Amino acid sequence: MRMIAALASSAALLAGPAFADKIFVSNEKGNSISVLDAGSLEVIHTITGMQRPRGITASPDGKTIYVCASDDNLVRVYDAATYEELPSLPSGPDPELFVMHPDGKKLFIANEDDNIVTVVDVETRQVLAEIPVGVEPEGMGVSPDGSIVVNTSETTNMAHLIDTETYEIVANVLVDSRPRFAEYTPDGSILFVTAEIGGTVSAIDTTANEITKKITFEVPGVLPEALQPVGMRVTADGTKAYVALGPANRVAVIDVPSLEVTDYLLVGQRVWQLGFSPDGQFLYTTNGNSNDISVIDVARDEVTVSVQVGEQPWGVVAVKSE
Repeated sequence: MRMIAALASSAALLAGPAFADKIFVSNEKGNSISVLDAGSLEVIHTITGMQRPRGITASPDGKTIYVCASDDNLVRVYDAATYEELPSLPSGPDPELFVMHPDGKKLFIANEDDNIVTVVDVETRQVLAEIPVGVEPEGMGVSPDGSIVVNTSETTNMAHLIDTETYEIVANVLVDSRPRFAEYTPDGSILFVTAEIGGTVSAIDTTANEITKKITFEVPGVLPEALQPVGMRVTADGTKAYVALGPANRVAVIDVPSLEVTDYLLVGQRVWQLGFSPDGQFLYTTNGNSNDISVIDVARDEVTVSVQVGEQPWGVVAVKSE
């Protein structure tokens, strides 16, 4: 399943609109971005010139790619069509993850070393604010209406809810150990926060800002300490959530209405982050220790193929090509 040869048996699944898409994968140790054609799943370009790329995202129109270059202390910016490097953005030290405001004008960046969230105007390239948060900020999420940005602090074990206009923290929610990622449901009613060492995903009611359930994981033959929730994504219709379980080499599937785990999908080694195709039909996983990405058919919850990319893939984002 993990070989390119498997593409032949998956051709029907991968045909159609996905041919127009591109997949951008940040390779943390390879100091590069692998660009794949989503139809052929071939690497068609490699972007170099950054140090330790991790978080990666795109502008709402899919024309611009933003990369946390952690050891450059910058956000690198690229044209998604030509791969040309555009003027970089200031980020503060050691940017790891970030989130784009839905209006495409502001980037909220977690600076792990300085315990702050840096807010940058992507057009003027000016720092708008530096927001003090907990120790070792990492995960970033944004509410569907853009009114709240969430930061998770790994050592403080909190989700900090930040007003995107005033840049003030309006609530803090204590979660389990080493929170890594924050993701809202499309209707904004639930905020999910993954906890890597705690081994849970907290489902937070956004009206009361209180945890309603802690979702746990159990895979036969896998040690509990290997079940480490990290990256997470929710489908556009809000019915399913997917959680990368790190060294367990699995992606958990959660039924959102019931908040119950329904399946575990075997992917590559040390699965870290996740990203949907633009049409939502496929989910891409970055597998850091096997140096590949896996492709999940969302309708069938089936892993169709894994494809080699660069060294230690970390983040992934897919955009439509023009």
